[in-house]
Amino acid sequence: MSANLRLGGGGEFDRLRRIFARLGRQGLGDDCALIRVGRTWLAVSIDLSLEGVHFRTDWLSFREIGWRAAAAALSDLAADGAEPIGLLVALGVPGKGRGKGKGEGDAAADIMAGVGAAAQRLGASVLGGDLVRSERYIVDVCVLGWTTRPVRRDGARPGDGLWVTGALGGAQAALRSLAKGRRPLPALFRRFARPEPRIAAGRRLAELGARAMIDISDGLAADAAHLAAASGVRVEIALEQVPCFRGVDRHSAATSGEEFELLAALPPRFREPDARAFRRATGLPLTRIGRCARGSGVRVTDSGRPIAPPAGYDHFSAG
Repeated sequence: MSANLRLGGGGEFDRLRRIFARLGRQGLGDDCALIRVGRTWLAVSIDLSLEGVHFRTDWLSFREIGWRAAAAALSDLAADGAEPIGLLVALGVPGKGRGKGKGEGDAAADIMAGVGAAAQRLGASVLGGDLVRSERYIVDVCVLGWTTRPVRRDGARPGDGLWVTGALGGAQAALRSLAKGRRPLPALFRRFARPEPRIAAGRRLAELGARAMIDISDGLAADAAHLAAASGVRVEIALEQVPCFRGVDRHSAATSGEEFELLAALPPRFREPDARAFRRATGLPLTRIGRCARGSGVRVTDSGRPIAPPAGYDHFSAG
């Protein structure tokens, strides 16, 4: 990890600063811990999913809960341009007296079946884990990967283009439907229940010279702020250029969390023909949505008019 990586703003990061200070560490905060092993880097990340915060058992089957938890952790590897090796999983499962939630069967086995399916899809294995009784369902996933070209959050430079993979807004649209008691459209529900970590895209972007990268888990504007803070640049986003999931407006696309697309700063030489070649190689669109400039923070415009950056998800916000 960079020895002087800077964190973004918000309650979550204020707490992280205090935690890191207690540990006597200043270089934490990237998507993965990166450990040099010869000519290769070992990438390690951990991601915890908690019932009532990250998922609800009346909205998702236990297999879907396992898939989402694994995908969230694997997405951190994608953001560093790493290839997955395997996963370690710790489960907390309520004892008797709790309903089975959506779907039938043993909850722990079904959750792990979902974790295993997500891992297998990306060529990784479940290496082990732990099981404990808890008041709520907990899925804590540690992922291991490797890369020879790690991409951190702190390498963006003024003049770099800001690019995003795929389309945004589907996860939030699905969540809003579920919160209203409605079944989302199939494409939206798949986006929410079975997100796809962009492993191949991350490795390809690393090969193409990406200078900084982050996965979109807290929302586009919020994660852009994290990248800007880490790199010491200002990020400028043109809202009208943000690629949206079908039927989703751009403001919603810019605030939607748990999208797990990649936001990358690429050098000025990277242009639209390169983006088209990227799509041919990965099957995934790559859209330029702005640039990096001198300064700090995030500046968002809508058809040239400055607007307040849309708020993202804060793990420690009220409510």
